[in-house]
Amino acid sequence: MTLRLVDHEEGRSLNRAYRGKDNPTNVLSFCYDPPPRMSGDLALCVPVVLSEALAQGKPPLAHFAHLVVHGMLHLQGYEHETDAAALRMENKEREILARLGLSDPY
Repeated sequence: MTLRLVDHEEGRSLNRAYRGKDNPTNVLSFCYDPPPRMSGDLALCVPVVLSEALAQGKPPLAHFAHLVVHGMLHLQGYEHETDAAALRMENKEREILARLGLSDPY
């Protein structure tokens, strides 16, 4: 697993190339193998993550941790395309973050 910290420009370029969206996003997950394997890349866009943390009144480190957990769950096959899938993924995020001593990110 590779974790990359990217700037606004690279985050935008990756999001445009792989998701067709012309703006940076907080985290992108790229699987190497079919889930549930955890081999892949995570790209965290630092300016977006810091901006979100500030806007949401969260400690930046906690928000980074949440997004790493979120991305790792994507590598394991979790998705949030439906309400049921999103709830399942969010509950798993809450569980993992609680074990790390971090509060509910939602």
